[in-house]
Amino acid sequence: MGRRTLTRVTVTAPSVDQPDQLRPSPAPGARGGRLLRLVPALASALCGVLLYVSFPPRPLWWLALPAFAGFGWVLRGRGWKAALGLGYLFGLGFLLPLLVWTGVEVGPGPWLALVAVEAVFIALVGVGVAAVSRLPAWPVWAAAVWIAGEAARARVPFHGFPWGKIAFGQADGVFLPLAALGGTPVLGFAVVLCGFGLYEAGRLIAERRRTRTVRRTAAAAALLSVAVPVVAAVAARALVSDRAEGGSATVALVQGNVPRAGLEFSAQRRAVLDHHVRETLKLAADIKAGKVARPDYVLWPENSSDIDPFTNPDAAAVIEEAAKAVGVPISVGAVVEKDGRLLNEQVLWDPAKGPTQTYDKRQIQPFGEYLPLRGLVGAINKDWTGMVRQDFSRGSGPGVFDIDGAKVGLATCYEAAFDWAVRDTVTHGAEMISVPSNNATFDRSEMTYQQLAMSRVRAVEHSRTVTVPVTSGVTAVIMPDGKITQKTGMFTADYLVQKVPLRTSRTPATELGILPEIALVLVAAGGIGWAVGSGPRGRRAGSA
Repeated sequence: MGRRTLTRVTVTAPSVDQPDQLRPSPAPGARGGRLLRLVPALASALCGVLLYVSFPPRPLWWLALPAFAGFGWVLRGRGWKAALGLGYLFGLGFLLPLLVWTGVEVGPGPWLALVAVEAVFIALVGVGVAAVSRLPAWPVWAAAVWIAGEAARARVPFHGFPWGKIAFGQADGVFLPLAALGGTPVLGFAVVLCGFGLYEAGRLIAERRRTRTVRRTAAAAALLSVAVPVVAAVAARALVSDRAEGGSATVALVQGNVPRAGLEFSAQRRAVLDHHVRETLKLAADIKAGKVARPDYVLWPENSSDIDPFTNPDAAAVIEEAAKAVGVPISVGAVVEKDGRLLNEQVLWDPAKGPTQTYDKRQIQPFGEYLPLRGLVGAINKDWTGMVRQDFSRGSGPGVFDIDGAKVGLATCYEAAFDWAVRDTVTHGAEMISVPSNNATFDRSEMTYQQLAMSRVRAVEHSRTVTVPVTSGVTAVIMPDGKITQKTGMFTADYLVQKVPLRTSRTPATELGILPEIALVLVAAGGIGWAVGSGPRGRRAGSA
């Protein structure tokens, strides 16, 4: 007999960075291995792009689900360094195209700087998701981590920048009624949870085919991660209604248009004011001719009068002419100076009494209405400091105009992105909401449609009619169920007149306010704490 040779067989445990059997095995050869390591990075960036495509003006809200399913795939079980890089790539893929409008008139510098900073938040979210992905029922923890990241982005730096909240991409989606249940945090949480749950379900199906076994607890958690958001959204439809509760009002929205797009329009501010006066006089003529119903009030957009009507008699005279011609109060968007403070102000102009009520914008836009770090910005590019020669000041109280008994809440332009700025108009009695805006600076970019989608979400969130008067489009009327009933084109002069319901009841989202967001942040903190504290045991639990 010949000598028998014994061969040692070594079994290697799966790497923490590659625990998922759905990932391809390394290819032979150094070059193949390097290329394979690029797959997660490329996949992460592409998933970010997919998330961007789910946002308006495209009605492809459902693409957010595969975007988060793919994000879960690349992050599950990763170490923190890999997760940080993959999260940053996901953030770049999402935010670079989403926020390209910020560089329409000022060049790519501010756009790229904004994206670079905002993507850091998503990178940190990636680290958190990777950490909790080792826990049982990890999609729940991971979705909460995402919402915690959104909560942070909405507050820092410079009072926050909530643009790109997942909820704002869901105005056409089946999950939209959840906005009435718990606001944008609950709506966003449901979408992200469903996406992560879809990936987990696919992973467990692949595992079953490979091992012929089913881990029932994990399978149940994955199934619930997908089913609960959908069932909750269907149940929340009962909270959505466009029935009038406080009577109704006929409202007119005027879009005067601007002489030309771009920052230069501010230099032609008298022409902008004249355009809105002219369109209002046209409305008055059509009312007199019986072509349209007489409104109870007229809403002009933000910056419809960049000339201060309190110090400029000519501006006051033409506004008064328009108000008397139409015969009802007009809410005018004006730039005014009081006691040395520059204010973005809404002024209610009565045809008989003149200006009677005002609201000063509270959430002013950094680098647009005021310039943080002015010295540093000026050292980089003096032209940028010239665009904001004088900083606007913040208003101090919520805006609710009482117009012959109808209470109209005001959230000026950028404020529509902030949960608190819209909610407190309703808690102070608003029966409908107006979002006067000026998007002319951003030309025909997607910014207008992204902001319009925010207003649709706010309509459902608080069960209020939302009107969006804009200088250059898209001006729109949105019902409390989030549906647009009338809208204008872009860069056209036009007006809209419609009878809308006034509502007085409050949704759970209005009543709860910030509490759902706090709860989800605590869930995220608890999950990360559990993952960090469990150490290797957490890794075994996640891959078991």
